[in-house]
Amino acid sequence: MILPGSATQALAAELAAETGRELAGVSLDRFADGERSVRVEGVEAGAEVVVVASTLSDSLHVELLQLQDAAREAGATRVTTVLPYMGYARQDRSFEPGQSVSARAVARAISTGTDRVLTVNPHERQVCEYFDVPATAVDAAGRLAVPLPELGQPLFLAPDAGAEPLATTVRDAHGTGTVDYCEKTRHSDTDVDVTPCAADVAGRDVVLVDDIVATGSTMSEAVAAIDGRGATRVFVTCVHPVLARGGYTKLRRAGVTAVYGTDTVEHHVSAVTAAPVIAEAL
Repeated sequence: MILPGSATQALAAELAAETGRELAGVSLDRFADGERSVRVEGVEAGAEVVVVASTLSDSLHVELLQLQDAAREAGATRVTTVLPYMGYARQDRSFEPGQSVSARAVARAISTGTDRVLTVNPHERQVCEYFDVPATAVDAAGRLAVPLPELGQPLFLAPDAGAEPLATTVRDAHGTGTVDYCEKTRHSDTDVDVTPCAADVAGRDVVLVDDIVATGSTMSEAVAAIDGRGATRVFVTCVHPVLARGGYTKLRRAGVTAVYGTDTVEHHVSAVTAAPVIAEAL
């Protein structure tokens, strides 16, 4: 039984089709004071339930906890929680005394209502260690090769060294091309400096690859770093297309030909589903 969160309905439906499992119904309401109310439909006593819920906001974190509890209340004997996009996962360590490790805090809360967790391309795999139940990171980067058009002498470019393995995964899935990365210096959430890579981009299609495009600042800087060097086209691909604060517009204004993401975050650029790799991990 697949139990969808309100922000992950398309992916949950794809996962149900991929696994042959039934898709449960969910009714969402609010009380007069604004608190959420969640009721599940079709979950029978003794069922094994897979809750599929991206936690893009504080409200969706609460909804996930309620979905887990509703599944147990309906009689589910085993609950697996799939976090296509795990909010707060980038806050994976404390940088000064007294600062919360938010990834650990939310992981512990999620653990209380589940037997197992799958999370797709967390920003740092070490967040899986924060759960009190078995947790596995699922890699959906290879799926980003699916929507790409025919490419000419492609260069798969990571905006920093940390994303180079993702770029390599997409290149390998595509079948041809080379991989390189830029040097990134982050000053704040939106203030980023990117030093260009030395690769020759003239006459080539460039595919920028990252796990998350949050506001588009890093990717825009990466595009600027190769601007004027003769690239034929520039594409942006990411597993999680958050694209907050006008991120999509920022990328298009920077000269990006197209943006492709998966449905871990349901956006109009979600050109491919992550369901096959999640189904395999289940």
